[in-house]
Amino acid sequence: MKEGQGGQARSPSRMCRGLFARATTPPQPALASARALVHAALPMDGKPNIVLLGFMGTGKTSVGRALAQRLRMTFADMDALIEEREGKSISRIFAEDGEPHFRALERALVSELAAGTGRVIGAGGGVVLNPDNVRDFERTGLAVCLSATPEEILRRVRDDAARPLLAGGDKLASIVRILEQRRQHYAAIRRRIDTTGLTVPQVVERILAMYGAYRDATAA
Repeated sequence: MKEGQGGQARSPSRMCRGLFARATTPPQPALASARALVHAALPMDGKPNIVLLGFMGTGKTSVGRALAQRLRMTFADMDALIEEREGKSISRIFAEDGEPHFRALERALVSELAAGTGRVIGAGGGVVLNPDNVRDFERTGLAVCLSATPEEILRRVRDDAARPLLAGGDKLASIVRILEQRRQHYAAIRRRIDTTGLTVPQVVERILAMYGAYRDATAA
């Protein structure tokens, strides 16, 4: 996805990682302190949440940040919060603890964030694998699935080493394979935007229109 006119250019890896950025239960004191931290860092103002779902590299972080700024809401990146809580990168969590452990951490964070308001949430690409995650998010906010072509996704994440599901081998083949595995999950989300060839401001404007209609419908 291109930056808008006058926007600062980003490298593909910076654009798609971090907050366009990823189980055995952690020790309870650490988990409790992490929960206190996230609630302190993510104030709630009563507005319905906006949740950006979709595969890695589709624009969730860059769009989410811009959207939160426009709406004066807090941007919450799920992967970055999990990394902060666990004290290590998503790649290390996958390597050292396994994907099931990561998915359990992810599920707990979905429940926590969905219970709040006033947030633009950038969800991890695999959040949709658990239907309960999507249901929880849709109960308290607007869920939008961002997509892009496999070639565009590769262009955005090619140089990002923090993508454990793309580690080693043919990255484009891995992207195509994982997209196919998740296709029905992404397709089940009613509101979708293909970000291929769009600028960040263009995507933001489309989501703002959806959000306005959503708020009107839920207020009726």
